[in-house]
Amino acid sequence: MSQLKPTDVVLVTGATGTLGRKIVDQLVAAGVRVRALTRNPAGAGLPNGVEVVHGDLTDPAGLGPALDGVTALHLLTLAGEGNAPLTTGEEIVASAIAAGVRRVTVLGTGDGPVERAVAASGVEWTAVWPIDFMANALGWADAIRTEGVVREPFGGRRTASADETDVAAVVAAVLVDGGHAGRKYTVTGPEALTPAEKTRAIGAALGREVRFEELTPDQARAQWAADGWPSEGIEFMLDMWATVPPEVADVTTTVEDVTDRPPRRFAEWAAHHAPAFR
Repeated sequence: MSQLKPTDVVLVTGATGTLGRKIVDQLVAAGVRVRALTRNPAGAGLPNGVEVVHGDLTDPAGLGPALDGVTALHLLTLAGEGNAPLTTGEEIVASAIAAGVRRVTVLGTGDGPVERAVAASGVEWTAVWPIDFMANALGWADAIRTEGVVREPFGGRRTASADETDVAAVVAAVLVDGGHAGRKYTVTGPEALTPAEKTRAIGAALGREVRFEELTPDQARAQWAADGWPSEGIEFMLDMWATVPPEVADVTTTVEDVTDRPPRRFAEWAAHHAPAFR
């Protein structure tokens, strides 16, 4: 399948999320027709010209109208309550194939049940998986504004976080240009940083010192409980951060390979988002 034409329709699932909005913007800029799937069309707030339709990936029986006339599809692997793994991949893919979808990007590692269903369908598909979003640092905004400090456990962990705009650019390029069938792309930024290094970059963008204070696991439990986190969520996060695999610090060349430009550094992201921390 060749490059999409301006008359081709691309359906973006998760279109109102942090990444989904960026994908929509990139596709609009590429000049293709964009249809956005959301459970709340009235509150979508997407650009003019984007067709916003109601749909829920956990209820594939109702996706027919959203898929009608669609050439390419960006598909989530998590959805519903608490972003649980989708169990409806086979039904979604069957509906997509029946509707004439010919190209799919999957936001996943390439090895999950949704990806396996897409691969088995014979459609042109590509998996895109960001190690971590730089936008996750926005969770520090309140503490930085009010106290000038970031407090987290396991401060030595390094992650090659990606700018969400770069991830969206990769997805849009794959959908519009093609030529990536069967690939599994891990998307990162150009460097692996610790929370303390990210904190310093935010401080530099603000022109003032922002401190990083490492918490013990027990201190983190107490802080997150005071913030209203459920106990199971607290233990999940602590376990995840305590067992971060070294591979999350591995930098890839995906952004440059697919988009022909280098990925943005965290310092650039911090400078662009500085108003959120002031």
